[in-house]
Amino acid sequence: MIRTLALLTGLAILAACNTGPQDRTPDSLGEFKLGHNVVVADKMRQGPISRDATAEEWETTIKSAVQQRFGAFDGDQLYHFGISVEGYMLAPEGFIYNPRSMLILNVTVWDDALGKKLNDEVHQITVVEDSTVTTFFKGSGRERTKQEQMDGLTANALDQLGDWLQERHLEDGWFDRDPGTVIDEAAAGPAGAVPAE
Repeated sequence: MIRTLALLTGLAILAACNTGPQDRTPDSLGEFKLGHNVVVADKMRQGPISRDATAEEWETTIKSAVQQRFGAFDGDQLYHFGISVEGYMLAPEGFIYNPRSMLILNVTVWDDALGKKLNDEVHQITVVEDSTVTTFFKGSGRERTKQEQMDGLTANALDQLGDWLQERHLEDGWFDRDPGTVIDEAAAGPAGAVPAE
């Protein structure tokens, strides 16, 4: 707990400006099709300088964004996400210094056909919010609502998630077609047509 809170505090205060929101959804993830989209936040830690946000608010925000971002992939094989919110800070207004909002997530990906996790160890994602000149000097707590902060953090986290999924797909073969589902083109006939039974 102390370690999580220290990380939240340190990153939120010291993080430099970044370049702004970018939708880095992969163009392709092979045979990926989103199955279960499970988000839990009942054990999350709140940073010491933060607006309050309930577990339900985080779960709703992240689950909706995951569905919108990854639900459009139309592969033939199901994969499930298990996401837990580990910690967060949502910058309030009225402080001498301007803390940055941040979010920590743990992610596990399950292969439905194999019935097992693809990553043996959870993949942790830590993000800070994007800054504008105004939010850098005045703080986002004065310029953004709580929901706007949550939405921005979630978008940044899903950018990192998309990058990681694409990397694992290209380097480790995640989301490649299961050999058991490949059509036997020699038996299928011309142009890969499936023979009648």
